[in-house]
Amino acid sequence: MNREFLRRAQDLQRQLTKAQEALANETIEASVGGGAVTIVMDGQQHVRSVHIAPEAVDPESLDMLEDLVSAAITQALDKARELAAKRLGGLAGGLGLPGLP
Repeated sequence: MNREFLRRAQDLQRQLTKAQEALANETIEASVGGGAVTIVMDGQQHVRSVHIAPEAVDPESLDMLEDLVSAAITQALDKARELAAKRLGGLAGGLGLPGLP
């Protein structure tokens, strides 16, 4: 049984590595303020790009722009986490251990 467990653990590790590599190649996009700020992030939660529409840049209301950037990053992180959970979620049960989903 220990050999079977070890084999399953190695298979799971290979699957996990493959899924993580795939996540690095997937991107999500989050946009707030009617497109004023757009963040593109990969599935490993690395920011790939930030776009700020010129009309969103008003020196008199930088607080609003900062809030939009923060909201867009938060939204992108939520989407990246959701994508990772979707891609990696089934792997946790791969070992068949009690208590793992």
